[in-house]
Amino acid sequence: MKSLILLRGLPGSGKSTLANVLCENGKYPVYSIDDYFTNQESMEYKFEFAKNHLAYKKCEEETIDQLKKNCKKVFVANTFTMDWELAPYIKMADKYNYKLFIVTVENYHENESIHQIPMEQIEKMASKYKVKLF
Repeated sequence: MKSLILLRGLPGSGKSTLANVLCENGKYPVYSIDDYFTNQESMEYKFEFAKNHLAYKKCEEETIDQLKKNCKKVFVANTFTMDWELAPYIKMADKYNYKLFIVTVENYHENESIHQIPMEQIEKMASKYKVKLF
């Protein structure tokens, strides 16, 4: 079965860490909007809000490329706090015949975001966060 696995949660919840465990040491691809803002040589992260739409587009394009190649598992680790963020991936899974899993990662380990996101911003994100239970 081909699977598209979306890992969602607030900054610092452990989405990327979990994705890296589940991808079996790089056997399966992991994509994130954070990749766009991370210098791959220095691993320095520099977020630019004005380029956020480009990061979303690149993440979606990379995911589609893997689905077209019939990759057995593809992981996407983003906040996905709002339905519009999930919608393109739901359509992708349907179009390319992938089983879709949406996994919420919670911060019970009390980590902080590695991206220095202010708590005020995380609280705003949390207020918009919706979970579909049925």
